[in-house]
Amino acid sequence: MADTETRDNKRAKPRQPRRAAGKPGGKPTLRTIAEMTGLAITTISRALNNAPELSEETRVRVQKIAAEVGYVPDRTALRLKTGRTHVVSLILDPHDEILGFGQSMVSGLTEALRGTPYHLVITPMFTGGAPIDPIRYILRNKAADGVIFSRTQPDDDRVKLLMEENFPFVSHGRTAFPSAHPYVDYDNYAFAHHAVMRLKAKGCRKVTIILPPDRFSFGHHLRDGFMAAIKETGLAYEMLERASLDNTADEIRLATMQRVAEPDAPDGFICTGDAAALSIMAGITDAGFEIGKDVQMVVKQTSGIFSQVRPKVDAIFEDTALAGKQMGELLLRRINGEPAEQLQILHEPKVWF
Repeated sequence: MADTETRDNKRAKPRQPRRAAGKPGGKPTLRTIAEMTGLAITTISRALNNAPELSEETRVRVQKIAAEVGYVPDRTALRLKTGRTHVVSLILDPHDEILGFGQSMVSGLTEALRGTPYHLVITPMFTGGAPIDPIRYILRNKAADGVIFSRTQPDDDRVKLLMEENFPFVSHGRTAFPSAHPYVDYDNYAFAHHAVMRLKAKGCRKVTIILPPDRFSFGHHLRDGFMAAIKETGLAYEMLERASLDNTADEIRLATMQRVAEPDAPDGFICTGDAAALSIMAGITDAGFEIGKDVQMVVKQTSGIFSQVRPKVDAIFEDTALAGKQMGELLLRRINGEPAEQLQILHEPKVWF
């Protein structure tokens, strides 16, 4: 359907650009952009919100000028008018078992929000704080239209509260709730299974795996996949019990160094995070053993940086940037009312060997 208002406005002669009406150098407003383009304020507003009834030429033109003058919507006024903030909040956990996790997530989310009226805000979860605290803050202060978080638990208080409040969210990880909720997850069961099979093929006689604390869902999936492969292969095994993914890098290094120096030590290590893998490699080397000869490894790799580590070890890739992008896309769809059952993605491991 033709946009009469836009056609008429295009024939209007644009006025000279101004930073803000009546305030040279002031904060740009919708009126500022209207005066620069000769379009009506209502048309400017719809173009900035990607209204489909406007031509692509008009939307691109308005959004380009808005970016050039540094236009930022008044969040308070927007919330009062529409009930929305056009803010998406990413809650970042201070864990570091994955190299560049936060950067990859932000990169993917930014890509998903590009060209939309939504902006990304980082909400930190401080060490020692309760995971549900940032969720309560966002709900209490109406600080965002949707939220994204990671490291889910089977009975996750955050998921329970958000579902009770019918507040849009997407989790990086699954739960044990019978009610469907939006998520993007990685098949850690399949990763652990692939890793055991690879170590058996390389001649390992005893394998081990470093896991996250037992409260996390992905730890259950890793353990289940590991044990399924152990039953299939008959390999000897043990869990690396002196350290978990939540220990410091030096604690993981020391635990590994001590264990490989003891009798009947594992000769195959499964590392479920590339940061932890660096610590395990250091521990093996510090104990006087050679990686690839005395000890074999399979690592879950999320960072391109790990590809530069020597000696090279077998790696299975998890694309956290893609996960971030998909989480952003699913969240926007959830905000727009799509049912949770249609907003679930499980990534299969990308095996390179």
